[in-house]
Amino acid sequence: MKNSINKIFILAVVALCFVTSCKEQAPVQTPRTITEDGKTYLVQDSILISTGDGARIHAIVVRNAEASEPSPAVLFHTIYARKSDLKRAKMAADHGYVGVVSYTRGKGLSPDSIVPYKYEATDTYELIDWISKQDWSNQKVGMYGGSYVGFTQWASVKHKVHSALKTIVPSVSAAPGIAEPMENGVYFNFHFPWHHYVSNNKYLDTTLYYNGQRWRDLNIKWFEKGVAYNVMDSLDGLPNPQFRERLLHPTYDAYWQNMMPYQEEFAHINIPVLATTGYYDGGQIGTQYYLNEHTKYNKNAEHYLVIGPYTHFGAQEKPNAHIFGYDIDPVAQIDITELIFDWFDYVLKGEAKPDLLEDKINYQVMGANAWGHAPSLQEMANDTLKYYLSNERSGVGFASLFDTGNNGQDIHYKLSEQPVDANEYLEQTIDFTDRSNLTWNSSGWRNIVEDSLLVGHGFSFATQPFDADFELNGSFGGEISVSINKKDFDYKVVLFEQTPDGKFFALTLPYVGRASYVRDWEHRQLLTPHEKVKLPFGIVRMTSRKISKGSRLVVVVNGIKDPFSEINYGTGKNVSEETIKDAKEPLTIKWYGDSYLEIPVMKK
Repeated sequence: MKNSINKIFILAVVALCFVTSCKEQAPVQTPRTITEDGKTYLVQDSILISTGDGARIHAIVVRNAEASEPSPAVLFHTIYARKSDLKRAKMAADHGYVGVVSYTRGKGLSPDSIVPYKYEATDTYELIDWISKQDWSNQKVGMYGGSYVGFTQWASVKHKVHSALKTIVPSVSAAPGIAEPMENGVYFNFHFPWHHYVSNNKYLDTTLYYNGQRWRDLNIKWFEKGVAYNVMDSLDGLPNPQFRERLLHPTYDAYWQNMMPYQEEFAHINIPVLATTGYYDGGQIGTQYYLNEHTKYNKNAEHYLVIGPYTHFGAQEKPNAHIFGYDIDPVAQIDITELIFDWFDYVLKGEAKPDLLEDKINYQVMGANAWGHAPSLQEMANDTLKYYLSNERSGVGFASLFDTGNNGQDIHYKLSEQPVDANEYLEQTIDFTDRSNLTWNSSGWRNIVEDSLLVGHGFSFATQPFDADFELNGSFGGEISVSINKKDFDYKVVLFEQTPDGKFFALTLPYVGRASYVRDWEHRQLLTPHEKVKLPFGIVRMTSRKISKGSRLVVVVNGIKDPFSEINYGTGKNVSEETIKDAKEPLTIKWYGDSYLEIPVMKK
């Protein structure tokens, strides 16, 4: 009997140790030697690291075989597992670091289920801890990478900063619940196939994800049928449970807050940060959010930003010299990868700070072939231009792809420098039951430089020509004053420079917002039908551009109804559950004259 009790006790201890910190790490793979281009590396590409809750993380470690002393490590933790990741780890070794690439649990050789976002805060911290305990580590770790990889860096410091983590370099950072899959409350369809891309297999389902025709056909089919947004996977025929799960959380609730630092959790982040993004980067919303929250809650935050005329991918590595019809200035054509490693040399090895980082905010002034530098986003400008949306015609001609939204007349309305009658308005009607034209309600741009605008059934407003050059630096703000006949609506605001030769230069990506979320993204605030309300702008992408003498600024405003984002029918229900049957009477938007924009500028 006594022996039986002892056996039971021993088995219980073993079981407890298996699910707690007593759990032993799997044997670490013995390094193998690889020689390429005259360089010799020690490679471990099949490491499985155990987490506290029993998951396994696949990691790749590459070291310079000639290194005789412990070295700092550079960690790239990603959900985008690729067979080519060994090359990325070698790149870090070539720069004098131990290169570590690791994957979200379930990816690569990990036997676990693939779960994006949820476990990165704990898993990434434990990876840093594991690195710090290796005999090749000098207990200094830096992290870098873009998009989802930018998010994992912020997740790693949610609860506390590991003593070995000395810096993070998040580029074009995803910010779940803030910048994706929704933006200022509006969900975008291009996130739908992403879940298949990262979750269908242990690496990436490129065959399905890159089938652009499939996803476009799905968007059109969903749009034409008018079914609920949350059953899009039923139309597709392939279940997408992660897509559906995220639609259950349209506000910034605990589901999202648990993924990354939230409010006061930014206060303990005392390591230096270097962020990179672009004026034409979808991820700029996330980068701005982290910057604003970090500097808000930590007044001594050492947070640097580099931003220029870059796209989502260009702001992570080396930008293309030509993007969307625009040749970027020569000074903007920097190698961001080399900038990142120069930063690592500065923080981890005590070398000089990169020359580009003259101040906390470092921005390329488009059209001036120059970089600007400021201690904060607010100090990028020294003046503000304020304009009101007038219902008077400006008398300025322009080429419009669609002129029906301007009553058949080929002219803008005025952006007035003086307040206008607050009771005056322009009225727009959107019939959500009409699916006859897929692009009628477009407002935005196709290329950065165009001969004409996409106005759709919205309205365009223009300033008078400027009599001197100036820099437009930062994000526009202000309020949209509206009344609608429903409880909610989605809208878009786009800012252009119209150059003296009549061309339109898109200054950044469009702003989109859901009226019920722009005042408080944690609590939905529905509108009262036919009651006038003032809606502040949420996070607006920043830009910098030399506005030339003779140019004017042009703003396009519009409600949203297209096949590429969630359709808000205005009932007040969860928007993802609404269908075309909820459309009923057309949406009527009255854009009032006390709507105003504030444009930050630098005047010499």
